[in-house]
Amino acid sequence: MRTAMMLALLIITTSLSGCFGAEETTQKTTVDLYPDIYDRHNLDWNWTGSYSMVLEEGPYIPLEVQETIIEVDTTGVWEGGPNSAEVHLSYWLPSNTERGEKVPVIAVISPYFSYGQPGDESTPTNVVGAGRGEFIYDNFIPHGYAFAQVAVFATEESTGCFDYRGDGEGLSIHTAVEWMGTQNWSNGNVAIYGKSYEGATAWEAAAQGSPHLKTIVPISGTTALGPLLYKNGSAEARSLVMHSNYGGSILDYDDEDLDNMCADVAEGFFAGPTRYGLGEADPYMENYYNERSHIDKALGKYNGSIYWVQGLQDWNVDPHQVFGGPPGVNWYQEYIDKGYDVAGMIGQWEHNYPDQWTKHNNQDPGYGAEAIHNMTRWDWAQDLFEWMEYYLKGIGPKPNLHTQIQRNDGEWRIEETWPPLDVEKYTLQLNDCSNDGAFVGGGASVVGGGQTITLECPAINETTNIHISGLATFHLSAIPSFDGGQIFVEMQDSVTGLRLGHATMDIRYHEGGYDAKTVIPGQTVIMKMEFQAIDALLPAGHGLKFILSDTGEDYLAPACGNSCTIHALPSMSIAELPIIYRTGEVLITPQSSEAANS
Repeated sequence: MRTAMMLALLIITTSLSGCFGAEETTQKTTVDLYPDIYDRHNLDWNWTGSYSMVLEEGPYIPLEVQETIIEVDTTGVWEGGPNSAEVHLSYWLPSNTERGEKVPVIAVISPYFSYGQPGDESTPTNVVGAGRGEFIYDNFIPHGYAFAQVAVFATEESTGCFDYRGDGEGLSIHTAVEWMGTQNWSNGNVAIYGKSYEGATAWEAAAQGSPHLKTIVPISGTTALGPLLYKNGSAEARSLVMHSNYGGSILDYDDEDLDNMCADVAEGFFAGPTRYGLGEADPYMENYYNERSHIDKALGKYNGSIYWVQGLQDWNVDPHQVFGGPPGVNWYQEYIDKGYDVAGMIGQWEHNYPDQWTKHNNQDPGYGAEAIHNMTRWDWAQDLFEWMEYYLKGIGPKPNLHTQIQRNDGEWRIEETWPPLDVEKYTLQLNDCSNDGAFVGGGASVVGGGQTITLECPAINETTNIHISGLATFHLSAIPSFDGGQIFVEMQDSVTGLRLGHATMDIRYHEGGYDAKTVIPGQTVIMKMEFQAIDALLPAGHGLKFILSDTGEDYLAPACGNSCTIHALPSMSIAELPIIYRTGEVLITPQSSEAANS
């Protein structure tokens, strides 16, 4: 009888074995969870959707969404603002937390939940965000990660003032990170992931120095507001209305709107026009913009890793947010030199994710189109998974701290860092280039008031391709006619006309960086211009063409108008190109005619 009962029990147990924890299946052993990066192109990928997927599906399912409101003491944070405010966030846990396992958190922190005019808002925090939220939800929760969406102060159901990139906003972000790192289901480790503003919140969090923040993945993330809107003093078109556009989009047109607009927040509405018009006399340069610079504050205070992602053709958050800084500073290398674990993925895309193929396909010639065939990184989810496994869970091999970089013809390679440290500087004497400018005597040509200069330079090498990699410079001798004026330079292949890069500068910022200096009409200065980051091939026998104007794509004309022309002296000027020589292994990325972007 005992034997019969045991057999019956065995049959019953076997038949019910799929009913308990049915969502948790044994992981397949046929897939290497951490394949070598050079082998990825030989593996099978899911490229049928709008974003990339990890190689192996995880065993867990997402639980129902949960929400929380965190009360924050904001006494003294805002002039004229409330003394308390609330941060609202929603989060999804994986099913393994039901048996007491602790998990790390990947968060998207944003002003974009319920963003927009009434009746046309984006989704709230308790709905998985399209694209970037779905990417984390589908790829990481099944592998035992929690996912959170956080609304900064004054957005969605969070209250307080809309302190655009300011200290108040940083407090709301820090509060959320601390909460996520101290819950009974959390292993204490938090990551922040996101593009653009949602990459800026990663830097805002890093500047707060929470011990729970273990890694950030800023994708074309803003590192400082001033350099975002101004390049060497040249004002982007949006600089006049940036703050007010955000302010208008978070308004619900009810009584609570007054609480969102404290006195020191309202100054943002005046910061853009004031700086554009006053230059070195701008009263906001020492307070408003300095408060909203985060990458410098995070250096030495943040105690985590950085996976930096940037598009070289991004005109929204320009590459100099990463590969630039004050004169002599390259933030990417600065963090490496200070001992941080840093990796990078740098593609020829615009303001996009590495796997955002629907956007990649829309790029124009000279703006990434030549690289589209090899641009979409269908292994991005896998790359990020291996990064998160190590820095949030402490499992798997330590990721290689290298930089994946794509050249303008589409070819990928791996560098130790970028720009490479072994570049050779090639000096191009602009006196050797033809000049079609309007001469005014003394070898000077006029830029401004509708007048431009085109410099066409001879071939650099008749037999060998030239690989430009890094930050090219353009040191232009110039004579201002006013305390102001601007030069925008576009670099082209002189044979094909293909755009390679651009640089811009207000002459008052001729020393480079963020500090303006009064210039005296008639006095020669050297405008030390630096191009946005370039990784491009100049074919053998081709030279460079430089087109100089007083304004360029995406930038405002100088505030002084047609009256502030600049006399340029190309005969006394030089361009310097960072040249590298590479014969190493090419990184072949997963691509297929069956992919969604084929």
